[in-house]
Amino acid sequence: MLEQYDLGNLLVLDIETVPQYSTHDDLPDHFKKLWDLKTQRIRKDETAEEFYESAGIWAEFGKIICISVGIFTGGSSRGLRIKSFAGHDEKDLLERFSGMLAGQSNNLVLCAHNGKEFDFPYICRRMLINGLPLPKQLDIAGKKPWEIGHLDTMELWKFGDYKSYTSLNLLTSIFNIPTPKDDIDGSMVGSVYWKENQLERICTYCQKDVIATAQLLRRYRGEALIADENITIVG
Repeated sequence: MLEQYDLGNLLVLDIETVPQYSTHDDLPDHFKKLWDLKTQRIRKDETAEEFYESAGIWAEFGKIICISVGIFTGGSSRGLRIKSFAGHDEKDLLERFSGMLAGQSNNLVLCAHNGKEFDFPYICRRMLINGLPLPKQLDIAGKKPWEIGHLDTMELWKFGDYKSYTSLNLLTSIFNIPTPKDDIDGSMVGSVYWKENQLERICTYCQKDVIATAQLLRRYRGEALIADENITIVG
């Protein structure tokens, strides 16, 4: 599976997002009304104020605080180099991420777990909101499906079955890949950011997700996992 892809021309990524404001009380009044309308059908028993902890899921109400990327290196792509673009200034980190992509081939393949439903469109939306042009590798307008260089490890696992979501945590367990969820999980990111001010901890979590996704790709291809000593995190 996936033998047609050159891992050396593939970039694995993951993003971490949080609500734009620390609490619902800090939202501008007109956004409070828009948030209430956006979520009223899915909140169940929660109030709009209580549900605001989940605002990072929506690009209209959230922001990106970290994008971690991984590039396969070495012969037969037996190594992995990880880098993160993180900070409180979303526009700055998006510009740095976009600058990195500008130095890569326009045919670079991007890969993420649930990337087609979340990571890729979220990045695009936040770039437009911040007044930034879309990198060529993310600008899919007018392209035919087979012209889009995006891979999604969750979509690949579905094999055409669209009934359910399969988490990265479950797939890493199935394939005996070390879990990235050994400290925090996605539901905790907003609190760790706004209440504990631990951006570095979130970056570490994001990097672990990139490593897990890269290892999952290796398993899909029937290949051995990349050894820990061949994984490098660069500043």
